[in-house]
Amino acid sequence: MKSLQHFLTLFLILNTSLLYGQSLKIAVLKYAGGGDWYANPTSLPNLIRFCNDHLPARIHPEPAVVEPSSPDIFNYPFIHATGHGNIFFTDQDVKNLRKYLLNGGFLHIDDNYGMDPYARREIQKLFPDKKLELLPDFHPIFQQKFPFKNIPKIHEHDGKPAQAFAITHNGRIVLLYTYETDLGNGWEDQEVHNNPEEVRLRALKMGCNILQYVFERAL
Repeated sequence: MKSLQHFLTLFLILNTSLLYGQSLKIAVLKYAGGGDWYANPTSLPNLIRFCNDHLPARIHPEPAVVEPSSPDIFNYPFIHATGHGNIFFTDQDVKNLRKYLLNGGFLHIDDNYGMDPYARREIQKLFPDKKLELLPDFHPIFQQKFPFKNIPKIHEHDGKPAQAFAITHNGRIVLLYTYETDLGNGWEDQEVHNNPEEVRLRALKMGCNILQYVFERAL
């Protein structure tokens, strides 16, 4: 019964907002473990502004902050997590997050360098029955408002290729893990990282694609 209630909550929030032009809210995940969940403070506000200029959905200009074990997580169709270090989910976090994802939610984890081994460990805790799958070129998530072949490279880090991995459920991506791309740094104010404008624009366009994919396929 609770799973149905959570499904209906997300369904009503998303569809009422899209139908009547009300603001959706998206959120940043405040996780435990000591990693800087609060990294890139200007990234989501900038991405929201860009999406509101290019998508029909209206997104509230300020993202919320939500903890993985909170029932409030079901108020947000899209949750973003980033950072440079350890991320840790308790058993209660895992139970709540998994229920959220299997009932219409979406989690985007963007490795801001140094997060990778911890993120993969916690994703395995969330979905011990599934494996992260590398998304192929021209996957639908890359082919939204702004077509890409694959995830764009924003920061070099270790010089490895940018990659996008996913956990899917019933044919829908429920968890997206972006690695060696650092989209969030590209979304930040230009003076923070001094990225060229064309690089920032690639990051914002890809972020817009992700949100469009979520809003069109949720529930």
